[in-house]
Amino acid sequence: MRIDRRMFLAGVAATPFVTRASAQAQWPTKPVRVISGGSAGGGSDISFRLVETRLRDKFGQPFIIENLTGAGGTTGAAAAAKATDRHTFFIANVASNAIAVSLYKKFPFDPKTELPGVARLCTVTNALVVPANTGISNVKQFLERVKVEPAKAFFGSAGPGTTSHLSGLLLGQRLGVELTHVPYKGTAANLTALLRNDVLFSVENLPVVIGNVQSGNLKILAVSQARRSPLFPDIPTLQEAGVPDFDMFSWYGVSAATATPRDVINRVSDEINAALKTEDIAARFRDIGSDAAPLYASDFDKFIAAEIEKWTPLVKSAGATSD
Repeated sequence: MRIDRRMFLAGVAATPFVTRASAQAQWPTKPVRVISGGSAGGGSDISFRLVETRLRDKFGQPFIIENLTGAGGTTGAAAAAKATDRHTFFIANVASNAIAVSLYKKFPFDPKTELPGVARLCTVTNALVVPANTGISNVKQFLERVKVEPAKAFFGSAGPGTTSHLSGLLLGQRLGVELTHVPYKGTAANLTALLRNDVLFSVENLPVVIGNVQSGNLKILAVSQARRSPLFPDIPTLQEAGVPDFDMFSWYGVSAATATPRDVINRVSDEINAALKTEDIAARFRDIGSDAAPLYASDFDKFIAAEIEKWTPLVKSAGATSD
């Protein structure tokens, strides 16, 4: 067969396209592992599941959550950072990717270099909640209770270094009372303890407690962020309720293992951000008490670096360091 010049040039021009398409088609080649440092049913799981369907549809493989709890989420984060299979991600959050950096004296990885950002998912306010059967219905009554009986003012958290931990510590500082911290292994365990009246209160992520608030098992007294929650517009902020200089919130996102190729990170980032910008997904986040807050990979890296700087002074001032 005689190949003329036109056919030859057409073949050369097509070759790079085929090569690029083939390279892109090589990922993912199996189900994608998404490590969560929190317990099943916690804020990390809830947030990621809202975008998982889109990722599965776009990439043709399920994105399966694996819960590896411990050390405020850093156990799971360290496992994700060191993965080498190119199919491992981590549900990033303020505790494991920002607070824990200054909380632990021996930190197992560098979140700035070993767990590159993919995309931010959402921001989340915390809520000061008590069991409904305590008889406490507002922040004023809560303050009276903890000041009269500080020895019984136990507060639960999802573990050392979580926002539920530091929010409780900061609340005690602002009130001038010593509150007793009871750490649990994840948000689910913390929620169970609260429902059993093992602790008096928690300043926990709103999406974690919202179901029990709506069913009447828990009572929201205030939200921790400086603005009210659109879901509960009648609930005051802690600042409005008389606790000065209190503005704390959580966030969730997706980070990648160090070995993940940059083009894969960018592709996953594009799909997550596209999902977050749809009204359907944004509405689902609002329904659980969160705000969709899209950031692409490079901007998410910058955000995490700023969060580390923000939380370090608070961790140190609270004396909340851990081995």
